[in-house]
Amino acid sequence: MAELIFNVDDDEQGCPSGQSTPAELAARAKIEPPSGDIFTPYVQKNRSGDWAIDLMISGAHCAGCVAKIEREISALDNVKTTRMNLSTMRLNIAWAGEKSTANQLVTKLENLGFGAKPFHMQLGPLKETSELNALLKALGVAGAALAFIMTLSVPVWSGAEMSEQTRTFMHWVSAAIALPAVAYSGRPFFRSAWSALKNKQTNMDVPISLAVLLACALSIFETIHGNPDTYFDAAVMLLFLLLIGRFLDTQLRLKTGESAQRLAAMQSVEASRIGADGTVTSVPAAMIEPGDILLIASGESVPVDVEILTGISDIDTSIATGETLPVRSGIGDTLYSGMINLGGALTVKALSASSNSFLSEISKLVEAGEQKKSKFVRIADRAARAYVPVVHSLAIMTFVGWIIAGGSLRTASLNAIAVLIITCPCALGLAVPAVQIVASGRLFKKGVLLKSGDALERLAKVDHIVFDKTGTLTLGSLQLDNMDEISEDNLHLAASLARGSNHPIARAIALAAGRGGLAKDVQEVAGQGLKAHLNGKTILLGNSKFVGLPDQSGDTIESYLRIGKQKPVRFALSDRPRMDAIQTISTLQSQGYATELLTGDNAIMARRIAQKLGLEKWAAKVSPQDKLARLEVLKQDGHKTLMIGDGINDAPALAGAYVSAAPSGAADISRAAADIILQGDKLSGLVTALSVSKQAQRRVVENLSLAVIYNMIAVPLAVLGFVNPMIAAAAMSGSSILVTLNALRLKGGDIS
Repeated sequence: MAELIFNVDDDEQGCPSGQSTPAELAARAKIEPPSGDIFTPYVQKNRSGDWAIDLMISGAHCAGCVAKIEREISALDNVKTTRMNLSTMRLNIAWAGEKSTANQLVTKLENLGFGAKPFHMQLGPLKETSELNALLKALGVAGAALAFIMTLSVPVWSGAEMSEQTRTFMHWVSAAIALPAVAYSGRPFFRSAWSALKNKQTNMDVPISLAVLLACALSIFETIHGNPDTYFDAAVMLLFLLLIGRFLDTQLRLKTGESAQRLAAMQSVEASRIGADGTVTSVPAAMIEPGDILLIASGESVPVDVEILTGISDIDTSIATGETLPVRSGIGDTLYSGMINLGGALTVKALSASSNSFLSEISKLVEAGEQKKSKFVRIADRAARAYVPVVHSLAIMTFVGWIIAGGSLRTASLNAIAVLIITCPCALGLAVPAVQIVASGRLFKKGVLLKSGDALERLAKVDHIVFDKTGTLTLGSLQLDNMDEISEDNLHLAASLARGSNHPIARAIALAAGRGGLAKDVQEVAGQGLKAHLNGKTILLGNSKFVGLPDQSGDTIESYLRIGKQKPVRFALSDRPRMDAIQTISTLQSQGYATELLTGDNAIMARRIAQKLGLEKWAAKVSPQDKLARLEVLKQDGHKTLMIGDGINDAPALAGAYVSAAPSGAADISRAAADIILQGDKLSGLVTALSVSKQAQRRVVENLSLAVIYNMIAVPLAVLGFVNPMIAAAAMSGSSILVTLNALRLKGGDIS
């Protein structure tokens, strides 16, 4: 199984890379500009004042490709930073000097063997990508062919009486099935192997392809000469098992780019720009430049970071703070991209280009977190690195040794092929995925959705847990607390006004009252409340100041209903903790996990919920960057941190944490960035997931040990000629079945 490794300090075999001296890098850094000025229009200034461009790269397949691109481009004159994300194929380059250098950078990439075009993130169903579909089709063809060939091979294996002509005919039928299946299903391995060899490199697919092709060639030779044994089933079986691992690996790699894609989809496509003559023109958000004057209408999202020039409005700042209550903003206040204008129209001045806005920075932080997370190198990965040189050496030595010992060319070839097949890392490749699949099914039944392939391994090492507040420890929606103090008539009257607003407090009052009508001519006063007239009386629903009371701000959320000159009626609301939050946190603390709260809410609300849930350590008014910085501090202190959050503002922390979780009601971007999803309204799934992870880790270690023991026994037998390719394929399959059965032990474990 070709694992996804993001260790850019090491060149991966099979990529068109290689170690280069500083002198060589400097020599290759001299490039000629292309004809035409194709990429310059896509260049923008970054916050450091350097030129920057985002490119979509094609032809990069593994960490070695990433290492080569980053190393070679960074060696060019004036290049400041080079960062590529393999999941999204996004390459960001920043440089000093001329803007037109972008065209030269693209030429350099093409000279390295990679395609490049301006980056544009397309949101789509990732599971339906062509790469994943191609692997699934190849897997289906290999599986069907294997079933047919095994049916034909059983009589031959069993020693059933048959004539030589009948046996040869069955071999030819097997060949007719196997050869097209191998040609089709083996393409992912053949292409990878050819690409490596073409660049004078090797990778794991080279010996795999060699074993399959030699097994087929030898089988045809055996069939032509009427010999009793052929190995078509061994070749197809090898492909089938390897394709299972390749499919799981590709699915994991595609999922790692999901959060970045969903975040890109949130960025505004159009914006209203006010010209010097006062005319308003709709333009792509990518064309906005610092200093442009924009119009943000009610209900529109802010396309880039801006400063308010005229107008006052309620702003949904949840993308930055995660909190549900809007913030009243006016002249001079800064709004960040992705925030939503809930009130009147605003005239604003752009402070940044879209590529350098808050939402873009969040996207880059998420991508960086995903890349960092993918650098987690498993034991199986490190063992697999030695596979190519060891297997090649063993096969060659086996072939040469048998020739020297007086064996025939056929015998030497058979034994060398047996070595290639029997050492195939199927058991090694399935050791981890088999456990992941079983554990994922078990967790799913417990209301925990496992998303990231290596999350179980990381989850087992967690010692510190960080919680977001709103929507994570709490339900994320306001509820009316003092309904018993409010008459039914007043509740329904307040709701008749509240139904005319989308404010969280208004929605909570309307929900508490249930179905009902809307008062006539309801007016919303931005940042204050709602007004209507009924039977000659003015009806007000809003904050204390709006209804004529002194400021009542404190650690509670309140709204007031005033009918004419009557005494205002108080509505107390709160964002309640999840039903099992106290018990879950208490259980985690008793198991030795350190816990803390990070929230964008104010200190009063943060202290209130922390005390209620038993969290001694907490911090308020924490920005997305601050959350990420806190996780980095914990990492530097040696902690393995589990981050639980639900808002868009939590996405960078979720992507950058050692392991992360999100409730099922979280924002799309947060669910995509998280490793596990907690279904329903309970947090107890965390306790379950942590318990499963520790058991799964034990199964993984056992599986890896079984794979090593298998190779220690099987390889010497193959080298000494005690197994032919058919027995080698059976032994290889048996080792895969063994690790799978061991993984299934996890299914019956007590993990409640």
